[in-house]
Amino acid sequence: MKKELTLLILSLTFGVYAQETHLKNIQKLTFGGDNAEAYFSPDSKMLTMQVTNKAIGAECDQIYTLNLTDKEFNAQSLKRISNGKGRTTCSYFMPDGKHIIFASTHGSQNECPLPPKPREGKYLWAVYPEFDIYMADLNGKIVKQLTNSPGYDAEAVVSPDGKKIAFTSTRSGDLELWTMNIDGTNLKQVTTGLGYDGGSFFSHDSKKLVFRASRPKTEAEIEEYKSLLNENVVAPTEMELYTCNVDGSNLKQITHLGKANWAPFFHPSDQKIIFSSNHHATRGYDFQLYMIDIDGTHLTQITFDSEFNAFPMFSPDGKKLVFSSNRQQQAAHETNVFIADWVDVDAAEYVSETNLKKHISFLASDDLKGRLTGSPEEKKAAQYLGEQFKKLGLKPYRGSSYSIPFTYSYKLNPKDSLNPEKVNIEANNVVAYLDNKAAKTIVIGAHYDHLGLNEHGNSTKMNSKGEIHNGADDNASGVSGVIELARMLSQNKTTEKANYIFALFSAEEDGLLGSKELVDVIKKQTSNVAAMINMDMIGRLNAAKDLQVGGTGTCPEFSKIVDRNKPAGFHVTMDESGTGPTDHTSFYLKDIPVLNFFTGTHTDYHKPSDDEDKINYYGVKNILEYVFRCTNEIANLDAVVFTKTKANAEKIRPKYKVTMGVMPDYSEHPDGMHIDGVTDNRPAQKAGLQEGDVITKIGATNVKDVYSYMEALGKINPGDEVDVTYNRNGTSQTVKVKFE
Repeated sequence: MKKELTLLILSLTFGVYAQETHLKNIQKLTFGGDNAEAYFSPDSKMLTMQVTNKAIGAECDQIYTLNLTDKEFNAQSLKRISNGKGRTTCSYFMPDGKHIIFASTHGSQNECPLPPKPREGKYLWAVYPEFDIYMADLNGKIVKQLTNSPGYDAEAVVSPDGKKIAFTSTRSGDLELWTMNIDGTNLKQVTTGLGYDGGSFFSHDSKKLVFRASRPKTEAEIEEYKSLLNENVVAPTEMELYTCNVDGSNLKQITHLGKANWAPFFHPSDQKIIFSSNHHATRGYDFQLYMIDIDGTHLTQITFDSEFNAFPMFSPDGKKLVFSSNRQQQAAHETNVFIADWVDVDAAEYVSETNLKKHISFLASDDLKGRLTGSPEEKKAAQYLGEQFKKLGLKPYRGSSYSIPFTYSYKLNPKDSLNPEKVNIEANNVVAYLDNKAAKTIVIGAHYDHLGLNEHGNSTKMNSKGEIHNGADDNASGVSGVIELARMLSQNKTTEKANYIFALFSAEEDGLLGSKELVDVIKKQTSNVAAMINMDMIGRLNAAKDLQVGGTGTCPEFSKIVDRNKPAGFHVTMDESGTGPTDHTSFYLKDIPVLNFFTGTHTDYHKPSDDEDKINYYGVKNILEYVFRCTNEIANLDAVVFTKTKANAEKIRPKYKVTMGVMPDYSEHPDGMHIDGVTDNRPAQKAGLQEGDVITKIGATNVKDVYSYMEALGKINPGDEVDVTYNRNGTSQTVKVKFE
C-alpha cells in the first residue's frame, strides 16, 4: 500500500509541477515551521539551514543540518548545530565539510531579539548589531569566533577554493561587502556604494561575487535609508543584482527589474544567475525563482507554484537545486526546504526580444503600407515570412512554396447599403510544417494582414483614407510570435510529441477569410490536427498585466493547462467560448479545440497610431513563453478531446447594415458592452456617448456583451432612430441614436 501511495503522490506532483520544466523529482525535506537558507556541504551529502519551529524546540532562528543520505525525512531528521541562544542566520559549510560558519547574537544575549514590525506598510529587515560570525563543528561545539567588532557582521559564505569568506558588515558605517581569509585575517572592503549590499555568493571559480543591493538615489530615499539604518533596520523592497570581482573591481548591475530581486546564486557555468524576485507582481505577495544571464539577458521564470520561492542553491556538481518555498503548506506561514533534480536550459528555447523587434519593425514599417490584403506590400510581407521559415529549415506545408494563394470577392464599403461595388482580391496564406513524426499535429497561427491605407474602410479613425495603418499590435505582434515559436520548436534539442503547422493568415480583417480557406486545406491534407493556438494582438500588455485567453472550454484539459502555466503576476481572464472575432473561430467551427491569446483593445486599435514604438516587448516575450509551455503540455496529452461551447459563429461577425461608430472592448464583462473608443462625427458621438460608457440595451435588444451588441445592430436599418441605454459612472441613461 505504501508503494502505491508513493506512486500516487509522484503522479500528482508531476501534474502540479509540470510547468516547472527545469525542476524534476521535487522532494520536500522539512515539515513544519520556517525553514530557509539551506546550503549544500562540499560533498553534497548534507545541508545546513536556518530553522524556526517550536515543535522541535527552535523558538527562534537556529542553525540545523540535514543528512541527505537518509532514506526518509521528517521533523526529527534535523540536527541542531547552534547553541539555541539568541538568534542566528546565514550558515555555510567550511571547505572541510566538518565545520559550519554562521552569525549569532548569543554573545550579547541569550534571549532572541524581537523582529522589527512593519512601518507605514513597509516590510523591514533587522540588521542586529549583536551579530558576529562563529564557526562550529558538526556536534554544535563553537570552535572559533571569526568577527568581534561593533555592528552587524553576518551573511557569511565561503569561496569554493576554500581561501576566502565574504560577508556583510556595518563596520565602515554602511552595509557593505567585505572579505577575509578563511581564518578571519586580512579584512578587505569590497563595495562602497551607499545602500545595503548583502546576500553575496562566490562564482564557482571563486573569482567573482554576486549580491543584492539597494541604491537610494533621491534625497528622500537617502534620508530614509540612513534613518532606518541608524535604527538597525532596512526596507528590502527595492533591490537589484550586481556582480563584481572579489576585490570589488568590475562592478556591474545585472538586473533592472524594480522591486525586490535577491537571494542570487551562480549557475554552475558561472554564466547565469538564479535568484528570487517579485518584480512581476502587480498586487499581493509573490516571489518566484528566475534565471538570468550575467549580461542581463534571457530572463526566465523557473518556479510557478506557491507565492514564495527563494534561497536557491546548486549542489557543487550542478545536478541538484535546493530552495525554500511555501508550497505544500500544512499550516499558514509555513516555509519548507525542497530539493530537485536540475534540468538545464535549452538555449534555443529562450525567447529573443531582438528577433521579435526585428519582425515587428519590418512588418509595421511604413514601407509595407499597412499590409492590405491583395496589395503589393502584402506580397512583400508574405515573401519575408516565407524567408524566415526557410532559414529555420521548415518545409512548405503544401507544394514547394510557403505561400498558399486564394481569391475572394469583397464589397468595397460593406457599411454602405446603397453601394454594391465589389472587387476580386488575390491573397496568400503563408504556411510551414515541422514534421516530428508524431501522432498529433498542432496549428500555431496569426494573421499578418492589416488595414493598409484604409481602402476597405475598417479604420476607427475618421477620414483616415490614405493614412498608413501599420498594425504593429494588430497583428505584427502575433506574427512575430509565430515565427519565434517556429524557431524555438524547430531548433531546440527536444523532439516534441506533436507536429506543428505554422500558419500566417491573410484577409482576417475582411472577415477571417484566410483562416476559413486554410482550415479546409488542412482538414483535407492533415487528419490528426489536435488543436489550434492563435495569437491576435499580443503586443500591448497593460500595467495590470491583463491577458485574455479564449477557447478554454473547447477541450476539458485546456483551462487547467492555461491556469497552471500562466506567467507570474499576469491576470488571465479565461473565456470558454471557441468563437471570437479572429482566426481561431474558423478552426473551432471545424471541431478543432482552440486557444486564443489577446492583450485587449486600446485607443490605437485600427488607427494609424498602432506603431512599433508602443509595443510592450516584455509582454510579448512572456506571452510567447506562456504559449510555449501550454503547447508542450497539449503535445503531451494522451488525447485532446474537442468540446463544443455555448457561443456560436453567427454572433461573431453577423451581417449588419449600420454602424454606431464605437470601438468595443472585447474582454469579458458581466454588465454590458464596454466602449473603448468613439469615432468623431459618427452616430454614437453625435448622441453624446463616450469612451468608458457601458451599453446595456439597443432598441428592444438587451446587450450583455460585444456579441449581443452586434446582434442588435443586425436588426437596424440605415436611418433608423433607436433608443440606446447605457451606464456612465454607475448611472443608467437613455439617448436616441440615429444610425447610418
